[in-house]
Amino acid sequence: MSKKHKHRKHGRKRTPRLNKKYIYTFKEGKADMRILLGGKGANLAEMTNLSLPVPPGFTLTTELCKSYYANGKRYPAGLEEEMLKYIEKVETQTGKKFGDAKNPLLVSVRSGAPASMPGMMDTVLNLGLNDKTIKGVIEQTKNERFAYDCYRRFIQMFGNVVLGMEHEDFEEIIEAQKKQARVKLDTEISVEGWKNVIIEYKKLIKKVTGKDFPQDPVEQLKLSRDAVFSSWNNQRAIVYRRLNKIPSSWGTAVNVQTMVFGNRGDDCATGVVFTRDPSNGKKGLYGEFLQNAQGEDVVAGIRTPHPIQHLKALMPKPYKQLVAICDLLEKHYKDVQDMEFTIEKGKFYMLQTRNGKRTAAAALKIAVDMAREKMITREEALLRVDPKELDKILHKHIDPKAKVNVLAKGLPASPGAVSGQVVFDADDAEEWTDDGKKVILVRIETIPDDVHGIYAAEGTLTSRGGMTSHAAVVARGMGKPCVAGCDDLKIDLKAKKFQVGDVTIKQGDVVTIDGSTGSLILGKVSMVEPDLSGDFHTLLRWADDVRRLRVRANADTPDMAKKGRLFGGEGIGLCRTERMFLAQDRLPVVQDMILAETSADRNKAIKKLEPMQRKDFREIFEAMDGLPVNIRLLDLPLHEFLPRFDELLEEVTYLKAKGKTGPKYREAEKLMNKVRALTEVNPMIGHRGCRVGIVYPELYQMQIRAIFESACELTKKGFKVKPEIMVPLISSESEIKLLSEMIKTEADEIIKKHKVRLKYQVGTMIELPKACVTADEIARHADYFSFGTNDLTQTAFGFSREDVEAKFLPAYIEQNLLPDNPFAVLDQKGVGSLVRIGVEKGRETKPNLKTGICGEHGGEPSSVEFCHKIGLTYVSCSPYRIPIARLAAAQAQIKQFRK
Repeated sequence: MSKKHKHRKHGRKRTPRLNKKYIYTFKEGKADMRILLGGKGANLAEMTNLSLPVPPGFTLTTELCKSYYANGKRYPAGLEEEMLKYIEKVETQTGKKFGDAKNPLLVSVRSGAPASMPGMMDTVLNLGLNDKTIKGVIEQTKNERFAYDCYRRFIQMFGNVVLGMEHEDFEEIIEAQKKQARVKLDTEISVEGWKNVIIEYKKLIKKVTGKDFPQDPVEQLKLSRDAVFSSWNNQRAIVYRRLNKIPSSWGTAVNVQTMVFGNRGDDCATGVVFTRDPSNGKKGLYGEFLQNAQGEDVVAGIRTPHPIQHLKALMPKPYKQLVAICDLLEKHYKDVQDMEFTIEKGKFYMLQTRNGKRTAAAALKIAVDMAREKMITREEALLRVDPKELDKILHKHIDPKAKVNVLAKGLPASPGAVSGQVVFDADDAEEWTDDGKKVILVRIETIPDDVHGIYAAEGTLTSRGGMTSHAAVVARGMGKPCVAGCDDLKIDLKAKKFQVGDVTIKQGDVVTIDGSTGSLILGKVSMVEPDLSGDFHTLLRWADDVRRLRVRANADTPDMAKKGRLFGGEGIGLCRTERMFLAQDRLPVVQDMILAETSADRNKAIKKLEPMQRKDFREIFEAMDGLPVNIRLLDLPLHEFLPRFDELLEEVTYLKAKGKTGPKYREAEKLMNKVRALTEVNPMIGHRGCRVGIVYPELYQMQIRAIFESACELTKKGFKVKPEIMVPLISSESEIKLLSEMIKTEADEIIKKHKVRLKYQVGTMIELPKACVTADEIARHADYFSFGTNDLTQTAFGFSREDVEAKFLPAYIEQNLLPDNPFAVLDQKGVGSLVRIGVEKGRETKPNLKTGICGEHGGEPSSVEFCHKIGLTYVSCSPYRIPIARLAAAQAQIKQFRK
């Protein structure tokens, strides 16, 4: 320390000892202390203990962060003194002194949460510089320009991160200096230019804050530490945690590390490297570096970096060291590593390593490759891939036959192709998306404050930045297409337009970006489905070998049935027959049936529907040959099939006002009155489901005839048909008893008539709380249960899905009154408990009762895991979510086995 700080140290009052260890040197930590030290601190400690060249430093723990917030942003007594002791330890390791005018110790202050949150929290570099210590840096480096460049960077970061000033305000000063000096790049600014910038920076800080820029390094450190802890709860960090399900209770650690410099000359560099390509998973070093630059220059996109392979020719010895370290760390962590390094005057330093963020396609390939390389087991490979990520592999891409007008090419930063209307602001992206528009966010370069816009947009396009820029990393993590570093774009953010050559694109114009090729294309482009093969099917085969839980498809048409089978569905878990009647040629017949005045009129309409139904079932049975098909009898919410009452009223009122009271008026009035008579206050729990079948048994009888006539016909032709007949919305034993007897009577008669052997089952959809708690009685007359978790969620919560999702549900989630949308993620405590009760009580009556769920929860990973835990037989979901459910079911089995 300087004499000033030594004097302060020896003259201080005695302070109480800390009752807990809140600070660890890098040598004291290790990789498995991630929760305490944060991911960055734990990995710095691990690399230090592997004897890798890591600049020394220490970590302030997540426990200190929790204490800081719990005590009103105050620290435990003795903490400040303890921190200065750790500064002394770093001084001993480096031979430098903090605040010393001749041999100053400079440090970085970085956040590091237990979970990786790239770009979400703040960093301060070159801390310890002031008007005196800069002289020591100049003396040591013999490079005055470098010293003042470091000083202006520190002031700028400190002003932005610690003092809360706008980044753009500092950039305007630099731009003014470049304009005055008639240069284009920061690297062309002279010593005197940087001195002028620093003077202007200090004036700006004084003007905005009313205080001078702090010269005391200890004060700088304390304020920076506080700011980094505070960044744990800044808006972008909160948004990122919510999107990635990271607990807010974890807190962040703060890492204080000795500075090394990649901007001291042409024998210096800084870079980011992955041990495998994070976009496609290909093995081999993937990354970028900048010569004579600091690390923030690479990720900020201020300069376009070079591919990492170019380093080999430029600096062969550091490159060889990098390759060896990459190999060592990947094998040590048994995962792809994302590493930051700096080369100072030819000496190589590791600044960070972490498990690399990757696209869904890359995650899948890496997991399969590492298992084949015997680096990990197949079970570990299955656990490496987030089931939700599989959905991103199914992205459409540009039709090769499509004629496209490529305006420009950038870097293929995150795969997938999308079309959308151009917007230039993150808030606009969010607002337009909420209005139902598909948008592409266009920025010069994104910053962490843009994360909500990247999330809202279909894709992101930037004119600056590389493959590891903020936009690229965040978009890849979200599985959204991104084209970065598209240099040909001349963006005018104020005018909300950009120009490429002689083409001008304004806000609202439609463009297409292809994140797999880096292309920017004019207008909307036709897309094609992805071709799934290779590693995708290999991983899912491994999942099938492991899982116990079966996976079926929700499919109402032959095409959906075929798609379900293609994605590995083991049958149909829900065929919603009412969906078959929404076609334009069928809806009038259904309306005639509903509105029929007499039984004869109703039967006349039903007879028209029967051949349509028979054709439907025949085609679905053919597509699912050998697999079970669970057909739900009509669950007919009448209001969905009838004309709107308000529209009929408007027509009748208009005709009457015009004096047109003839046959057309009388017919319209009659229809209006019938619709009024059938209108229900709450149709979703009104005359629907089995209640319609009980009141109008001829309707269900028609469906049974259609099912079994087609099933018997196909059986004669050699098809293996496995029909399951599901009765919807049962609430009591008496209902299922009545209807199951009717179904079996009708089915057995048809089977007997055709003289075939055809096995079938009759079950019920459990979607009411009463059915769950009386499931032992209902099971006496059911061969299986299928829990309709969508309606069960509605009836358990008292929520109308259509109303709550559009009105108060977002506020509930925002205020943590609900952890998730219960229609997307199964509410395990409430709705899940009802399902568990239903399963347990049903199996009290029938120990081998088959049980499943058929809501879209069947394709949501945490819900699938819950279904596995409570012993369901299968889950059913939309065809595109079947791969997700297959992998989630395998992971649930592995986790249970390990426990």
